Amino acid sequence: MSPVDGPALGRRRLRAALRAARLAAGLTQEQVAAAMDWSLSKVIRIESGAVSVSTTDVRALVRLYGITDPRQVDELVALARRSRRRQWFSSLRRNLPAPYAAYIGLEAETSFIRYFHPTGLPNLFQTEAYAAASTFRGDAHHLAVRRARQRELLNRPDPPEVVALLAEGVLRRIADGPDDLGGQLEHLRALGDRPNITIQVLPFTAGIFQFRGPFAILQFPQPDADVMFVESAVADDVIDQPEVVGAFREEFDRARELALSPAETRLLITRLIESASERGEARGG
Repeated sequence: MSPVDGPALGRRRLRAALRAARLAAGLTQEQVAAAMDWSLSKVIRIESGAVSVSTTDVRALVRLYGITDPRQVDELVALARRSRRRQWFSSLRRNLPAPYAAYIGLEAETSFIRYFHPTGLPNLFQTEAYAAASTFRGDAHHLAVRRARQRELLNRPDPPEVVALLAEGVLRRIADGPDDLGGQLEHLRALGDRPNITIQVLPFTAGIFQFRGPFAILQFPQPDADVMFVESAVADDVIDQPEVVGAFREEFDRARELALSPAETRLLITRLIESASERGEARGG
């Protein structure tokens, strides 16, 4: 199964198609719930993509919405089938916030990721020591999910292209921090040497940006299918409004123009590694 054929994308396409069909039929969510003898929350969850929907339920909705084209019916049933396939992280979903779980599913199927993090490192780039020391989700379960994401995404045969913008202050804090975090900089440099990963540092001289927190933009082949995952200390969110995602993507690309080049970034990381090593030797001596 290719990433483009994955269950997360299938669920998104299905929920959009079902909502469009309901609106075309002139029905409200309340009317659908009453006609199907469902709770209103079930209809809302189906249309939000929070739950998968069975092929039986899809066929019932198709009849209610008056869809008679066999090809359209078959396509919707196929999407329902696809959306119910198990994903690699299915056994790890417990205790994960719904937006985070949805993001992981989409992340597994994307071909291009843009990361921005003003105060830390993306989970996919973190070493064990850095993750344990820095994240408020430092419990064993979330650390296991992070490890699995790294393994499944970065080491798959066709890994996505990744472009990450990191703040200079983040790297300098790592270099000036405890010795056991030193391996994080070497890890970053090694990741940046991979052909599918581009790491660029926003220097202090780049000024202030509109971004107020970390986010990731996932790119997909279908028009207006890109999504954005926004992280905060209070709650995470998956945003799929094309105008919002597009605005952040444009601002991200403008920020890249002010960032150090990949080669300059690698040189900075190397210098920070050497500086940290010298301070460590001085303390040891």
